[in-house]
Amino acid sequence: MPAPRWVDALMLVALAAVGYGVMRAAAEWRAPLTPGMRIDLSPTNLPYYAGLSTLRMAIAYIISLVFSLVYARVAASSRIAERVMLPLLDILQSIPILSFMPGVVLGLAAMFPGRTVGLELAAVILIFTSQAWNLAFSFHQSLITIPRELGEAASVYRLGLWRRFTKLELPYGAIALIANSMMSWAGGWFFLMASEQFTLGDKNLRLPGLGSYLAAAADAGDTRALGLGLGTLVAVIVLLDQLLWRPLVAWSDRFKFEQTGSADAPQSVTLDMLQRSAAVHWVQVRLLRPVFSFIDRRMSPMGGTAAGAPPTQPRERARGALVVFALAGVALAAVLAWGAWSALSTVASLTAGDWGYVLRCAGATFLRTSVALLLAAAWTVPVGVAIGMNARLARKLQPVVQIAASVPATAVFPVLLFALLALPGGLNMAAVALMLLGTQWYVLFNVIAGAMAIPSDLREAAMVYHVSGWRRWKTLILPAIFPYLVTGMITATGGAWNASIVSEYVTFAGRKVSTLGLGALIAQAADSGRFPLLLAGTLVMSAIVIAGNRLVWRRLYVLAESRFRLE
Repeated sequence: MPAPRWVDALMLVALAAVGYGVMRAAAEWRAPLTPGMRIDLSPTNLPYYAGLSTLRMAIAYIISLVFSLVYARVAASSRIAERVMLPLLDILQSIPILSFMPGVVLGLAAMFPGRTVGLELAAVILIFTSQAWNLAFSFHQSLITIPRELGEAASVYRLGLWRRFTKLELPYGAIALIANSMMSWAGGWFFLMASEQFTLGDKNLRLPGLGSYLAAAADAGDTRALGLGLGTLVAVIVLLDQLLWRPLVAWSDRFKFEQTGSADAPQSVTLDMLQRSAAVHWVQVRLLRPVFSFIDRRMSPMGGTAAGAPPTQPRERARGALVVFALAGVALAAVLAWGAWSALSTVASLTAGDWGYVLRCAGATFLRTSVALLLAAAWTVPVGVAIGMNARLARKLQPVVQIAASVPATAVFPVLLFALLALPGGLNMAAVALMLLGTQWYVLFNVIAGAMAIPSDLREAAMVYHVSGWRRWKTLILPAIFPYLVTGMITATGGAWNASIVSEYVTFAGRKVSTLGLGALIAQAADSGRFPLLLAGTLVMSAIVIAGNRLVWRRLYVLAESRFRLE
């Protein structure tokens, strides 16, 4: 039964609105740069600000997705690449946003003097850093846990790199990618306030957007404007959930690795309407299908599916690629050596007392992040399994979880700060609470994805053999979600340390409150322009995160690859 015609008309109107919004945003990007721009707290500006912020998030997400797919695929292609690229990913996710923000903002502003486009690009890059790493870890985990029989089937049918990627790897990782995409958007909203306003010494640079609106309302102590901004953000999140994420979750259920279909599969009214739409069918048949067929032919020129086909990569081209990679490696090593020398020169001015203070701060933050991670795992595992294994419960709770994960705790926290300060422990406990708000969602979304990916036939077998209680958790649930749980804990660890910057140093209505910690040290050093101390705090934070990943999480990652894959 075709969809009603009003569905096609509504999609046309939505497409026109998006096009108009992009044109307005492009004009905003070309506008002259206005230092100290005033953010109007009038409610009439909220739709415009929300549109600008959503566009920045969308651009950053597209870049993050492409980066993650390419990076994870290259890392999974060989053990040598994996040994280099995964530690590098650990380093990238451990660097706090405020540490490299001054260099990014100043560099891009200098590239486009007097224009807003430099700040816009800086905001997109900073949002990208809050979205990309969990996507890359998630897709890499999917690649290394592909069942061996599927990999052997791809080899038997001589699938080339492109067809293997599109027919096996991307579909197999779709469920985890979509779950982590929702988490990436939630992480982007979390750091939106920091991404749309930049304070560098005496310079105050702002971009119009929902994040800067919330920040301006928090700075002014205007709880009414703060409530309206949060309400607008919730409305945007609900719309995205209904129009984008829920249809994608329902669509991705077809990629579950199972022998029998689920009787209680995820449903989406939006997806049903799109599948029955005449306009969508026309676009799919007349535009998308020819384009994808053309890409398939161009990316698989040697006909890799035929038995006995020649290799797609001649030896000469392979040697040329090795030479290019070798030269790129030498250039990268030279840049890293120069960067290491510059960093050592910068921190050489610090005294022994400065380093002692940095280490004390690191110890305090390490204790808080450990408590936050333990609390996150304690509640997200049972709740995530309950949501992921019950489609009806998922339909009710997934939007609630999406909203809760996406609301920037940095906007809500200052309002609750004074009540939290009255509790035992003061800002120490309040900082743990904010870290928990910023990191628990990484674990929850990955656990939900792992529970959703459990094949229906395994669930039915457990019911037939009356496997219940702890035995069901031990033999089915925990082994099935283990790779996803490890991925969530890896990204949550980096997120907890990054969240320490906004949880240990809080500003509300002109009042600044801080506690002993590495996050507070980095935030204060960035505000005061003490770049040696800022760099020292960043290096220590990165070293702790990397050491934890290599000593704990990476070993569990290898265990997930070797023992807990569907076979």
